[in-house]
Amino acid sequence: MTVVLIGPPAAGKTRIGKRLAVRLGRPFIDTDHEIVAEHGPIPQIFAEHGEPHFRRLERDVVSRALTQHAVVSLGGGAVLDPETQADLAAASVILLTVKPEAVATRIGNAKRPLVSDLESWQALVDSRAELYASLADYTTDTSAKPLDAIVEEIALWVEGTR
Repeated sequence: MTVVLIGPPAAGKTRIGKRLAVRLGRPFIDTDHEIVAEHGPIPQIFAEHGEPHFRRLERDVVSRALTQHAVVSLGGGAVLDPETQADLAAASVILLTVKPEAVATRIGNAKRPLVSDLESWQALVDSRAELYASLADYTTDTSAKPLDAIVEEIALWVEGTR
């Protein structure tokens, strides 16, 4: 079964996903990285073509990734697509959450077109929280625990659900 990490920007999906894939002996796919490799920087896509165009590109990459026996990290907004939501029913979906005070130091780069500061991050999280929770099979907070402890916690859950 595919293991999918969802959650808000800066929750640690990529960092945890890479380590989780190693721990589970599976490939790792970061859909945002796949988009960048195929189409260029995400902020540039947003600036030149808009969010709807980006979401179409994202859906194509996510659709392909979800067919793999892998650990897949989805971009924070990928779950907004109804087809992606339906596809996630066949995967083990892990929601990574993070508290605002922990995320403040993580959002200071220009790689996140919808998040420019803590206020915009919180608004985005608030608007998606219910959807994230409804899709998740397992939830863990990444605010304070060591990365390796989070990875082990998720791996043990995944191994226990097979």
